[in-house]
Amino acid sequence: MNTIEEKLWNYIDDTCSPAEQDVIARLIEQDEVYAQKYQELLALNQEFAKMELDEPPMAFTYNVMEAIRTENAMQPLKANIDKRIILGIAIFFVFTILTLLTFIFANIHISGINISATDIKLPVGVKLPSTNSLVSGPVLKWFLIFDVVLALFLTDAYLRRKKTASHL
Repeated sequence: MNTIEEKLWNYIDDTCSPAEQDVIARLIEQDEVYAQKYQELLALNQEFAKMELDEPPMAFTYNVMEAIRTENAMQPLKANIDKRIILGIAIFFVFTILTLLTFIFANIHISGINISATDIKLPVGVKLPSTNSLVSGPVLKWFLIFDVVLALFLTDAYLRRKKTASHL
């Protein structure tokens, strides 16, 4: 669009400032080009106003929402997991466990024929914490209760999976 049409559309749509409206009104009165273009655009605007807007059918929104819902349902809900990350974590834990086992076996000195009497000699600066308070009393009872509940839960899940697999 050129600037004449832009100014006239702003005047017709009443989107310009009052000062600009006065200037454009004077231009329409004084300039023949502005007056002719104003009459053309005014007639076009009246034709637009007479037109009835097409409305989508009532089920349009429902159909669009159903199409979106089916698209989302087709996509798997699992996130794409990079296998290299899993492999890196596994390598870290395997390396850590192997290092710990190597350290343990390097510091165990078995003396005599009696295998039950092992003598663990740690470096001078390393002291093991006392585990007497952790193994006795309520801590041991709660640990056993947790293990029993976990075993029941896993057994139930296994049996349910086995039952649904046999029905299919």
